This record gives sequence, C-alpha cells and structure tokens, in this order.
Amino acid sequence: MRLSSLADYAVVMMSACARHCGGTRINAGQLAEETGIPLPTVQKLVSRLSSAGLLRSIRGAGGGFKLARPAAAISLAEIVEAIEGPIAMTSCVESGRHDCGLEGSCSVQPHWPVVNQAVRDALADISLTRLSSPSVPTLAGPSS
Repeated sequence: MRLSSLADYAVVMMSACARHCGGTRINAGQLAEETGIPLPTVQKLVSRLSSAGLLRSIRGAGGGFKLARPAAAISLAEIVEAIEGPIAMTSCVESGRHDCGLEGSCSVQPHWPVVNQAVRDALADISLTRLSSPSVPTLAGPSS
C-alpha cells in the first residue's frame, strides 16, 4: 500500500499549517515556499482540503487559510481520505464495485472489511498534532 504523491503532499502541507499554531493564516505562496511543494499543487490541495472541512479559507487583504479545527482533532485518515477518497485495501471493500474476477468464490473476501477497518483505525489514531511534532516517534518492536 502506498499513498499517492498528492496525499503525501497534503500531509506535508497540513503539518506545516499545524506548526503555524493552526490559528495563524498562511497563504499558498508561503506554504509552497516553506514545504517545497509547487504552488499549483498547493492551490489544488488547498481546494480539496477546504472542501473536506480540514482547512478554512479567509478572503480579502491579508487572507489565506488556516486549519478548520485544532490539529489534535484532525487525523491522518481524514487527510488521506480528503485526497484519495475512502480508504479501501481492495476493490471488494468498496460498496457497489464488482470488478474482481473472483467475486462470489473468494474465501478471503469476507475478511477484507476487517483488515480495511484496522488500517483505517490505525491512520485515524494518528493526529495532525503528532505528525507536526519535531520529535520522531519510535515503534515498539520485539525485544531481542
């Protein structure tokens, strides 16, 4: 599983917005300069993230945008879904999709919704606050 470049850039942008304390306005040019993401891509992502209710636009002189909610209330899952749509590990998890040649005879298909929900829950447990933190979290691994 790999995120698209646009979803990756959206996470980078939202993290940069969170580092501006969420309440401070930032414009697309500033965000492009700060993140290294091309301005047309920033503008496209701002539109999608605003439509998803994650960013709020401020019009007029000194306008720009800011987080629509506190960073702690925005999850990685929400950012990814704003750009890529609902998280679905396989097409059979998506409602109305019938493009698998094994549909009807697949013994694994009933298990995919559980796997899909586990992935979504894992992404939902990671807040934008955590993603914008300067410290790098560590994963607990098996002891040696």
